[in-house]
Parts: sequence; structure tokens; C-alpha cells
Amino acid sequence: MAGKRKQKVREQDVTGLKFFDRLLPLFERLHDVGCRRDTAGNRTLHFDQYCMLVLLYLFNPIVTSLRAIQQASELKNVQRKLKCKRASLGSLSEATEVFEPELLREIIGELSKQLKPIKNVGQDHVKHILTAVDGTVVKTLTSITEAAYLKNIHGNTKSAWRIHAHFDIDRHVPTQMDVTVGLNSGKTDEKYVLRKALQADHCYVMDRWYAEFLLWNDINAIGSSYVCRVRDNSAYDVLEERPLSDAAREADILFDGIVRFGASSKAAARPNHPIRLIQIKTSSHTRRGKYEGGATGPSSDGILRIVTNLVDAPVEIISDIYEHRWTVEIFFRFFKHILGCRHLLSQDPVGIEIQTYMAIIACMLISLWTGRKPTLRTYEMICYYFTGMADEDELIAHIEKLKPQPT
Repeated sequence: MAGKRKQKVREQDVTGLKFFDRLLPLFERLHDVGCRRDTAGNRTLHFDQYCMLVLLYLFNPIVTSLRAIQQASELKNVQRKLKCKRASLGSLSEATEVFEPELLREIIGELSKQLKPIKNVGQDHVKHILTAVDGTVVKTLTSITEAAYLKNIHGNTKSAWRIHAHFDIDRHVPTQMDVTVGLNSGKTDEKYVLRKALQADHCYVMDRWYAEFLLWNDINAIGSSYVCRVRDNSAYDVLEERPLSDAAREADILFDGIVRFGASSKAAARPNHPIRLIQIKTSSHTRRGKYEGGATGPSSDGILRIVTNLVDAPVEIISDIYEHRWTVEIFFRFFKHILGCRHLLSQDPVGIEIQTYMAIIACMLISLWTGRKPTLRTYEMICYYFTGMADEDELIAHIEKLKPQPT
């Protein structure tokens, strides 16, 4: 049975565009990017205009595909406010060949400096920027060849892209996302990608996939810290067991001490700095299968084992930091299900990078507008505004309710 024909984007479906007036100066620097080979001056779609059209896609639920973006670009109101001409599907597709997504990192960095912390998870005991790191897979349509040859044991295709995200826990926004193929090994392994992106003065909060001695050494050497879960069967020798305070026991801490890993490894492959191990009581977990194949994850004996090179911070603070690792998982859900990034506008790595960087910018803009973390309710209100269901006064009233009241 043929699928339902998608509704064409109409003039009345796209409103609230004057909000984009404030954003145009942010992208002006990108206008001439990709014009080097256009010696005749025939280019009609510029990088800044393409970025604004992608933002329109992210903030307007009526615009749901590359075709819908093309239709929106035909609207006079869109052309006037976004200062663009009608964009053909060909020019939108060509964007991945001529535009440079790396330049969007500069804009992300500038917006990041404007964002103020929403939380203080480290409570001043940890001076580094708390950064949760993880990866997620976004599937794409496959070609006939890929569909025929690239399948896993369950018969599912392997045509997918992996998004490697760095998420600022205190400011509750992503600050970096790298795009690789979906395979989590070799140069696309999450540990390898993180190692290339390490920065000083960050505290990397990681799950057990990142439990690698040499990665910990690299983080420590660059002047950063880490809080990382390790596997239940990890082998170590206890060098020092520390007494637990009442606050630690209330936080279900079972053990706090300095340990030694890698006794059976070669000297060059061992941790080269003091490592602290924390054990936290939690719920046990039994590995279960999923209805689509795969499993829910390894079984757990009910004890969460966390390692860190933060040897002096209160143990309950370390526990709280790791608990906030889940903020990156919540962001992935927001990224896929709310911002609509389960659907990729391009199957080209450059196009996917542009879309992911614009999603970061969208999250940062919501935080800058509201002073709070991006939420479904706020995103819905912004969508209502862009589709004409809410006026500017109602949007501003919603934002004002979210802002912290002066004390």
C-alpha cells in the first residue's frame, strides 16, 4: 500500500521568522564559504542560508525533510527573513561538497562562553569542566549494495553513523559531536575518537566501554580528570582503604580506597598515576534479550565500581558526578526524538556533521533564551511559535516563567 502523501509546506505553516533576525549576524561570517570555485558568481545558496534553513527544520515540525526545506525556501516570507533565494534540491544536496562544517565549531565555542552553569554538580570540589562522553548510532537508508552485503547476524543492515558527543553537565548542553561510521572499532572506536578530542581542565565522565588504562593515562597527562565505571570482574590490588563518613554511607558507598590495576600487564600498559576505586550499592541487573535482537547489557552483581584520578574529592561527590553521566543519554533522546535527528538530511558525513552541529547550536540557543536546560515543553512552545499556534507574547511569558526568580 502506498504511503500517505506528505503535505506541502505552505506560507501559513511557517511563521515567527522575525526571531531569526537575531541569529543572522551569528552566521554572516559563513556567507562566502564554498564560493572559491564560483568565479561567475552564480551561487544562490550560501552556507549561512543553508544553516538557517536547517535551523528552520529543527524548530518547525512542519518542515520534516530535505524536500520540505526546499519547499519552505520557495515561500516569500522565508526568503525575506532568511535573506535567501529559492533553493533547489540539487543545491541543497551539493551543500555537503562545498561547505565546511568545522567552521560551525567556532560559533559553538562562542555560544558556549555565553552559557552560564545551571547546576554545580562538583560543588566546587572539582575545578574541571564536567563532561559526559558517549556515543549513539543513527541509522540511515541503505543502497541496494549495502542492503545486500552489510548485515549483522540478526539480518539488520549496518548502514549507520555514530555520533560521539561531549556533554557539559553543569550547563546541560552538548559542546562537541563527532561523526564516524557506525562500527565501534579501530579508528571509529569511541575510545579512539575521545583520545583525539581530549582537552585540558575537563573531567570526563564515562561508562565502562572507556575503561582502558592508556586512555586514563592520556587524560591524566593532559591535565584533566576522569570518573569512569569499570567492569564487575575487574582485577586490582587494594593499596589503601579509606574510612567512610556518615555522608558516604548515606549515599550507599561501600568502599573507598586507592588501588592498583594492571599487575599482570606490561609496565608500559599499566596506569602510571594513583587510581581511586569507589564501590556503590545499586540494583542488580540480569542480562536480557531484546525483541529486535541484541541484549540489554552485561549482568551486574549490584555493586557499581567507579575509578577516578580525583583522589582528594569527597567520595559522595564522585558518586554524584557519575550519576549525572545519564544526562548525555537524556540529550541523545532529545537529539533523536525531539529535534527530529533520527531522520538525517544527508547520508554524507559532511552533511551529517552540519546537521549535528546545528542541533548543538539549537540546544545552546534554547538555553540562552530561557536560562534553563532544553526541555520538551520549551521546545514545543518554540515550535508552536514557529507554526503560528502561539504568539511572541506567549512565548516570552513561557520563557519568563522558566527563568530563576531573583533571591
